[in-house]
Amino acid sequence: MSKEKVVLLDGNSLAYRAFFALPLLTNDSGIHTNAVYGFTMMLQNILSEEKPTHILVAWDAGKTTFRHATFGEYKGGRQKTPPELSEQFPYLRKLLDAYEIPQYELDQYEADDIIGTLSKVGEEKGVEVVVISGDKDLTQLASDTTTVCITRKGITDLEKYTPAHIEEKYGLTPEKIIDMKGLMGDASDNIPGVPGVGEKTAIKLLKQFETVEGVYESLDAVSGKKLKENLTANEDQAIMSKKLATIEVQAPITIALDDLSYKGPHEEKVKAIFEELKFKTLLEKMTPQSESIEMHETIEVDIISDGDTVKLADEMAVHVEMKDEKYLSTNVLGVSMTDGHTISYIPIEVLQASKTLTAWFQDESKKKYATDTKATYASLLRYGIETNGFEFDLLLATYIANPSSSYTDVASVAKEFNYHEVESDEVIYGKGAKKAVPEEHVIAEHAGRKVKAVWSLKPKLEEQLRQNEQFDLYHELEMPLAKILGKMESTGVKTDLRILQQIGVELSTRLSELESIIYEMAGQPFNINSPKQLGEILFEKIGLTPIKKTKTGYSTAADVLEKLESEHEIIGFILTYRQLGKLNSTYIEGLSKEIHEDGKIHTRFQQALTQTGRLSSINPNLQNIPIRLEEGRKIRAAFVPSEPGWMMFAADYSQIELRVLAHISQDEKMIAAFREGEDIHTKTAMDVFGVDKDGVSSDMRRTAKAVNFGIVYGISDYGLSQSLNITRKEAGKFIDTYLETFPGVKQYMEDIVADAKLKGYVVTMMNRRRYLPDITSSNFNLRSFAERTAMNTPIQGTAADIIKKAMIDMDARLEAEKMEARMLLQVHDELIFEAPEHEIEKLKEIVPEVMESALQLDVPLLVESAFGLSWYETK
Repeated sequence: MSKEKVVLLDGNSLAYRAFFALPLLTNDSGIHTNAVYGFTMMLQNILSEEKPTHILVAWDAGKTTFRHATFGEYKGGRQKTPPELSEQFPYLRKLLDAYEIPQYELDQYEADDIIGTLSKVGEEKGVEVVVISGDKDLTQLASDTTTVCITRKGITDLEKYTPAHIEEKYGLTPEKIIDMKGLMGDASDNIPGVPGVGEKTAIKLLKQFETVEGVYESLDAVSGKKLKENLTANEDQAIMSKKLATIEVQAPITIALDDLSYKGPHEEKVKAIFEELKFKTLLEKMTPQSESIEMHETIEVDIISDGDTVKLADEMAVHVEMKDEKYLSTNVLGVSMTDGHTISYIPIEVLQASKTLTAWFQDESKKKYATDTKATYASLLRYGIETNGFEFDLLLATYIANPSSSYTDVASVAKEFNYHEVESDEVIYGKGAKKAVPEEHVIAEHAGRKVKAVWSLKPKLEEQLRQNEQFDLYHELEMPLAKILGKMESTGVKTDLRILQQIGVELSTRLSELESIIYEMAGQPFNINSPKQLGEILFEKIGLTPIKKTKTGYSTAADVLEKLESEHEIIGFILTYRQLGKLNSTYIEGLSKEIHEDGKIHTRFQQALTQTGRLSSINPNLQNIPIRLEEGRKIRAAFVPSEPGWMMFAADYSQIELRVLAHISQDEKMIAAFREGEDIHTKTAMDVFGVDKDGVSSDMRRTAKAVNFGIVYGISDYGLSQSLNITRKEAGKFIDTYLETFPGVKQYMEDIVADAKLKGYVVTMMNRRRYLPDITSSNFNLRSFAERTAMNTPIQGTAADIIKKAMIDMDARLEAEKMEARMLLQVHDELIFEAPEHEIEKLKEIVPEVMESALQLDVPLLVESAFGLSWYETK
């Protein structure tokens, strides 16, 4: 077995390290993913570098271990695991199953003991063993055959502990690590040690007396009166602490090294969990599975050279074929059509030239069943062909029926319904640099199979939507909205490159000014973007207290600097410098590249993505332009009207989610506050802190605001503590007091969870469903996440439905009023228009009226509007 390499991972320790190393991340389904993502990065790095022949992830079995019989307070005082991490453990185990990596836990024992026992077995057999953990306790296992790797800053930086490294670092042998822990204790595990004895003193004593027992055998030889007193008074505690710190290397495990053989991951399973968790970057790095699938039936597709020969019907499925999904810029190859009997493929130039066909597409009475309404409308409009009469949308219907699905093409939807007659686009066109357009007959068959799938799947999907009482949501809300979004995408928003460049110049000037201030405070010039140089300035020259260290020096990460902000004014300038630098590179340069030849940015709205029904935008994402900094808000100044004499107009729902919460929960205090026009955050602060209006400080209101919105998003005590920079205990108290203050909200939360457990899903006011299969799970973490999702989905989803309804009503109103005004963007709870100046007064009247009446609630919806010569001026 000498050529074998066994890698043993401390699952809990690495999961915690990954969770706290990365910011709280959630995917589109609302699942927190930072621990799983960080763990995956560690795992891939380990597999790549170590190339193990055998591998195991060991887990702690529970809160109680055999050590608690020795010391009941062992690991006492540890904060409860944040629920944002707890909910990720099932996904970590699922991930490891996909990688086909063995996992093991043993009742009454810790992961350390499993690893210790197996490392000794490996040592006896002369096998190379690599232990990986975030816990330095395991360094006691280092030997000639066992290397212990401990994570440092981040998730991939490992410090390798061999006997030689331990000797160099501590002047001790590995087995003396337990004696060091016995004397100095370990706060993280609540091992007491000897009061007053730190690492340096412990090492000094061990170099002189070798072991804890040796210290007590020669107590008279210990120098220092206070030290001797402490050692004398705590002898039993020191011996006990050593025992607690000792890893068990003969645990009664039921696995052997041979059980840990590793052949590699199951790629399809890994791909499936990456898709489930929306790990797009990791998915892209995987080898594409682009093998052709076997088709069970042949189809005949007529390639049309004369548009007037196409057999047209009053109802037809249509599909626009392109080689990729970027329908606002990619050339259309052709359109496939079927009436359920014959299938035709019309090259785009033939379609453009046929008045018969273009008239059919424009005719509202001719019903079109599309793959993707928005893409169909916007792509054909670029060729001067307007499409009306959309009656079915495959992707939208699939999304409404199952919002957790993230299908973006016909092949994936078809596969979901056991329809196996469609190839993926990747098979036909290839991927990346190898992407190419094949011969026309290949494209025609591919497009023909897609349009046949649309026709075949329509009855199944519509029946499912009717059974779920969701047909109205689909047909009256999402379908009309799709075409409106297609119009908005096609219209685009004019973006003044000169203004963007001017903002870039201003940012560069501001960055230079900040640079000079920082240099002056530091007493010398240096590279502010170099963590190493910045660390030396802050922690060596200025003398600030280091919070974290990395392999290359001091950590200067944002979270570290924010904690030091009160210690020296240079920190505030450095943080601002970084923010402005990111604005310049990400937004000024990034947006400049997205301006099309018509001088506009044409973002794409993703309508069938989020489980709450919220729209998002890509290429570029106009919903994440940072507006907290004035410099960030100024970027909106580049978005201007597309015609002379026109203006920008913006209307924004005020606190829409809290108003929905008031309506759904029927909490009397909250309803009263909104009906009386009170500031809800001030009112919340008054009630929670027990003060009158004049007694509400800005910090109180900020806390109340964080709790208000936190409740909407299912925040935990950990999440709130992070956003307010307070302890979890304080955050938990705020949440408890809030729920006592608003009993209707508390009752709503209890009722909605009970209802979800009964039905298996929750609904918005417009009957948008979100299925929660884990709501009755026996796994606490999965169940807890599902419960929080049950609480916040009806609120967020209803708010999303309201603004969608407002967009449909607004489009109809503009047409009815015969106005020239155009709807351009939807950003969160805001609608942005452009209009001739003479229509602004009319917009000020009708936009709030339409938006505020989109849905009747028991509290008023409030819309605030403004106008100006740019989006920035509408603030």
